[in-house]
Amino acid sequence: MKLFSKIFAFIFAILFVWSAVLQYNDQDAWMWYAIYGIAALASVFFIFNRLLLSVGVLLSFAYLIGSYIFWPEKYEGVSIGGGDIDNIERARESLGLLISAMVMLFYAWRIRFSKKA
Repeated sequence: MKLFSKIFAFIFAILFVWSAVLQYNDQDAWMWYAIYGIAALASVFFIFNRLLLSVGVLLSFAYLIGSYIFWPEKYEGVSIGGGDIDNIERARESLGLLISAMVMLFYAWRIRFSKKA
């Protein structure tokens, strides 16, 4: 399970960096650079056993709260042409934050599990 966790974290570090890069044409790109950059950094810290349990839990809650805040008033999916572009953009942002929250929760769970062993 330890090797799986490291590979999982490595893959998500790359995905978080890629998600940040894709924000280059967004109006609030710097905010998303920070959001996904912190997630990528946490992934790297996890790989090298430097991520603290409290940081993993804190990031998980922060991303979960962000996901709730960004959730659109009316969910219309995530594909272009499926509805109002603002609702679609907010849904995408919210789901990205939700994925980040779940990944951080996984890291926290693995840290907690490995400390018991």
